Amino acid sequence: MKIVRKKYNNLLYVISYPDEYEEDKKYPVIFHTHGAGSRGTHLSSLNIDVPIKNNPSANEFIIVAPQCYADTWFEIFEQLIKFCEYIYEQPFTDKTRFYSSGISMGGYAAYQLMMSRPQLFSAGIVCCGGGMYWNAGRLKDIPLRVFHGEQDKTVLPCESKNMSEYINANGGNATLTLYPECDHNCWDKTFTNKENFKWLLSHKKENKDKNA
Repeated sequence: MKIVRKKYNNLLYVISYPDEYEEDKKYPVIFHTHGAGSRGTHLSSLNIDVPIKNNPSANEFIIVAPQCYADTWFEIFEQLIKFCEYIYEQPFTDKTRFYSSGISMGGYAAYQLMMSRPQLFSAGIVCCGGGMYWNAGRLKDIPLRVFHGEQDKTVLPCESKNMSEYINANGGNATLTLYPECDHNCWDKTFTNKENFKWLLSHKKENKDKNA
């Protein structure tokens, strides 16, 4: 995977390309929002973030990860949405295979992005996040895999349980996995499991744009 540092307005981001990347080809894209530990104005911390970090299982994807320079993603959420839409419209994006992933603070952002722009996303993976479960009906058409460590004291497991239960109660498809011995970092276990990337690729969204 080739990792490149870039900037969109004043939002820094990294983008990773498959080993055999071709400019005239469209790729499945993972739009990834990081956790609180990667906040800042220097992209070096994102080089070790998942699912980007030297992960052979993710080599079929282009992975885009913006960096939050504020205290939380929600302080710059309008900018995050615009950037997400910008990536969605890039020539390399296969619009039928545009995915969301997020961890911890970024898990909250991932839920909110999918609620705000549900028409963009084909599926999503959220680790130790949470969201406005009373608005979970907005996610009913986006298949989700949700992961949480049962020993997590930073973001309580009930956050993932509530979201999953309300998504499914509203006709959605959220599969919750709880890791019994895991604390806050459930993302390493999740993103080193190649089956989760295969699962993403199994979901495609019908697109009326024949040029997409």
